[in-house]
Amino acid sequence: MASKSTQKRIFTSHLTSIISITLVIFLLGVVGILLMSANKLSTYVKENIGFSIILNEDAREMEVKRLQKYLDATEYVKSTRYITKSEAAEELQETLGEDFVDFLGYNPLLASIEVKLYAAYTNTESIEAIKKEFLANSQIKEVVYEKDLIYLVNENVNKISLVLLAFAALLLIISSALINNTIRLGIYAKRFTINTMKLVGATNSFIRRPLVARSIMDGVLSSLIAILIMTGALYSLQKQFDNIISLQDFNMISAIFVLMILLGILLTNVSAFFAVNRYLRMKKDELYA
Repeated sequence: MASKSTQKRIFTSHLTSIISITLVIFLLGVVGILLMSANKLSTYVKENIGFSIILNEDAREMEVKRLQKYLDATEYVKSTRYITKSEAAEELQETLGEDFVDFLGYNPLLASIEVKLYAAYTNTESIEAIKKEFLANSQIKEVVYEKDLIYLVNENVNKISLVLLAFAALLLIISSALINNTIRLGIYAKRFTINTMKLVGATNSFIRRPLVARSIMDGVLSSLIAILIMTGALYSLQKQFDNIISLQDFNMISAIFVLMILLGILLTNVSAFFAVNRYLRMKKDELYA
């Protein structure tokens, strides 16, 4: 039977392994949340950029409402808002801080429909195609949108996505190395036990099975602890960043949590398998090296 000091050393080593793997899996989960949040933020920004349909002076209200209903029914429009001549004047007056209608003696503004598109259609190519379609309508005078702004938003979103993906790939490589080293240290402490089992005739698969299974269980336990920490962090952050981070994004967060568990299982399984095989191939004299 192992002495108390030996049991304590084994427990400390095992606890250190669990903590190390937990931190690594947690960091991978953080990267997943960052990627999800970046995607949600880009969607939020894109869907708040749209275009304005300027209506003709003689546009009839019935035709305008029919046009608005048509827009709401299309697959690319998220929302529409009809702005009358008087509402447009009021908004401009608030922006300018003075009553330009009294100064001019008339309201030069035209009624319009403000259109917000779904994120997938918020790009210059899609908007240009939509613009051509609408300009064929006799009720529409002009379609106005910020072409440069939309280009910059899409360009920056693409750059940020590439940077985050590169960071995620780099962190995955580093995490794999850290977990591999942690598992190898744990197996290293059992190298003499492995050799003793070989000497009494145990097969490689018989020796390997419990060690790999133990490592996998450590990976699952570490992943669950990392998920609990992540849930607590998300709960705290959603109060400040509700539009970007929310526990209500159940499907996305659940997918990240499942991925964390799968990574915990995969990385510990592969690391333990190769680490055990290394010591199975070693001769007794090499174990002291």
